[in-house]
Amino acid sequence: MTTEKIEKVFLSLSAAMLLVFLVALFYSAFAMGIHLPDREGEIHPAEVRSTPPFDEPGVREVGPNQYEVVMIGSAWSFTPREVRVPAGAEVTFISTTTDVIHGVHVEGTRVNFMLIPGQISKITSTFREPGEHLIICHEFCGAGHHLMYGVLIVE
Repeated sequence: MTTEKIEKVFLSLSAAMLLVFLVALFYSAFAMGIHLPDREGEIHPAEVRSTPPFDEPGVREVGPNQYEVVMIGSAWSFTPREVRVPAGAEVTFISTTTDVIHGVHVEGTRVNFMLIPGQISKITSTFREPGEHLIICHEFCGAGHHLMYGVLIVE
């Protein structure tokens, strides 16, 4: 095999791999609905606990079968630590952090987003099956990182 043929094979394989990756990206974005959480706004980290809606974190019913979870991440806990929602409800997480970068991952679901100081993150999901899901921080946030967890209870 000549050098020219080897180069053509290599370029063809590279182009085919790029095409496969592009198809996978479009499939995950459009067919599976996977996307980045919305950046809802900005907030000064020192003023989080005195600024609505973060001055009253927790779960609120905002419409028929629609709930809003206002959550604050801080070293090394989530507030609230326990979230209860009914099965089949549309749940919107509105979250931020007061200190460093944290992550929110709800085990067994596609809910996975970052909490960045100064940024309000918003993501909506529907939990169809009753059960308990562990909420963990997936970004290393310091010595107590392993203690940063919560629970989502779908009733």
